[in-house]
Amino acid sequence: MIGSLLYLTASRPDIMFSVCLCARFQATPRESHLVAIKRIFRYLRDTPTLGLWYPKDSSFSLHAYSDADYGGCKIDRKSTSGTCQFLGSMLVSWFSKKQNSVALSTTEAEYISLGSCCAQVLWMKQQLLDYGVEVETIPLKCDNTSAICLTKNPIQHSRTKHIEIRHHFIRDHVLKNDVVIEYVDTLNQLADIFTKPLDEERFWSLRRELGLASLS
Repeated sequence: MIGSLLYLTASRPDIMFSVCLCARFQATPRESHLVAIKRIFRYLRDTPTLGLWYPKDSSFSLHAYSDADYGGCKIDRKSTSGTCQFLGSMLVSWFSKKQNSVALSTTEAEYISLGSCCAQVLWMKQQLLDYGVEVETIPLKCDNTSAICLTKNPIQHSRTKHIEIRHHFIRDHVLKNDVVIEYVDTLNQLADIFTKPLDEERFWSLRRELGLASLS
């Protein structure tokens, strides 16, 4: 059941977080996990015509959103990273993943998520170049001002030395002007849907902003 849903997440980003959360318990599943999976199936049954809408007049400006849920996993207290990438108004890439290490602060969790998002957009930039589409500076939108300041600070202070070095490559690309980190308020943070469970109104709002619409 989880395998089928993971296959479906390639076209249904609205179930990405829920399915990935359930997938963490495949080794030791319980009845509560089966109940959660069946709830996802009921949601899909009620929204069979929902899909991504790609308007033909959309631009090819690449931009991305990055977010993290600090200590969201109640079992090991690891944070969850969520990112999504757009070409104009078209959602083309997204993921939700539990971070490999336990973050010691919200800033660290957001910074690690920014690093993953930066790696993804740089790969997409190269892919677009192969198709003859040249992209200049790519905006990465984050709702944590401390993480944004950390990407622009060339000095590694003692308070940030515990962050793994592999995430600091984002600073080099900020200096090279490959990407620019922009602040976005939490209400307009579209990657929020990939990091945590949301109330019904917020979920529907973000689902609409991602470009999901009834295709019937």
